[in-house]
Amino acid sequence: MKIAGLFAGVGSLELGLHQAGHDTVVFSEFWRPAASVLAHRFSGIPNAGDVANLKSLPSEVDLVTAGFPCQDLSQAGRTAGIKGRKSGVVAHVFRLIDQGRPNWVLLENVSFMLRLDGGSAMSRLVTEFEERGYRWAYRVVNSLSFLPHRRERVFFLASIDGDPADVLLVDEATPVTAVTTLNTHAHGFYWTEGTRGLGWGPDCVPTLKNGSTVGIPSPPAILLTNGEIITPDIRDAERLQGLPANWTKPAQLVGRASFRWSLIGNAVTKPVATWIGQRLQTPKSYDRSRDVAPIERGNWPRAARFDGDIRHEVRISEFPRWRRRKPLQEYLQYPPTLLSERATAGFLSRIEKSSLRFVPGFKERVRNHLNHVRALDRFVSGKTALIAAE
Repeated sequence: MKIAGLFAGVGSLELGLHQAGHDTVVFSEFWRPAASVLAHRFSGIPNAGDVANLKSLPSEVDLVTAGFPCQDLSQAGRTAGIKGRKSGVVAHVFRLIDQGRPNWVLLENVSFMLRLDGGSAMSRLVTEFEERGYRWAYRVVNSLSFLPHRRERVFFLASIDGDPADVLLVDEATPVTAVTTLNTHAHGFYWTEGTRGLGWGPDCVPTLKNGSTVGIPSPPAILLTNGEIITPDIRDAERLQGLPANWTKPAQLVGRASFRWSLIGNAVTKPVATWIGQRLQTPKSYDRSRDVAPIERGNWPRAARFDGDIRHEVRISEFPRWRRRKPLQEYLQYPPTLLSERATAGFLSRIEKSSLRFVPGFKERVRNHLNHVRALDRFVSGKTALIAAE
């Protein structure tokens, strides 16, 4: 298929589709760091910049991809919704669809999209497609299917002449997971949390976040089996999204190096996109015994489909495949950074006051790590003072 990639970011969704045999003919991405990555990694494919500047889709486009902000479906603070003059960037997706009538549309978003505005945002989205004559299917897919990275995202596929259920709702695998302990496997978590949760991930990292809009990175922490707490190198973060190491490096030509964390946090996990691309090439037949019940208004399940007449909840897991992978600690290839004394002390203070339940021995390892980095800091400070005295 020929692709128009809207809100393309660093092109990880399109890269995965390319691996399955599809081709992108135009991008739309306005943020300069992301646009720099596209220019270097997809040489020769034009970038229209702001989606508002894209007047129409190229005539050969079969598939539109888009990962727009889910807040653009919300009516909070306004009453017009998608059709309103100030409804947000999602309006441009439908403007281009109305002009070009592509056969397929693939959207990606956070799972919160299903609960936004009590489900009314999702209702508006599917209604817009149904009014245009599209059948649709969606499914929450977990990146753990392919990599040691727990990341749930909604993939929504709509079509005029095909059945999206034959693409998204046909593969299902059973995860093969090891029994993990602090002594045998690394565990990921968010050191910025600790009061309401940790994002605890046995032998995996929790969802890579996009950091702040001013470029302050927010990498997860990883507790290694030797008791050290680290944050991964950006190159391993790229690999945890299925991208080659240094994929986002061209962003440094136009912005801060720390913006790379935002780019990776916003990216689509490439192997998930490749799986979808493969199913677009060779769809299967949806098994209707997976239909659970017609969807009640405002109650959006984790997987569903519209057959042209009825919206059905679908019984299927978040794991379309289960790829064998190295344990997280062996998967990492690049020198990490020890979690600093300040960050560790703040995290320890929060978890000691928290009512959360933790894996036995976790708090002790955090305290030991704090003592370790304090000793290192004293050693470095003393050595620096000695050199200055000499």
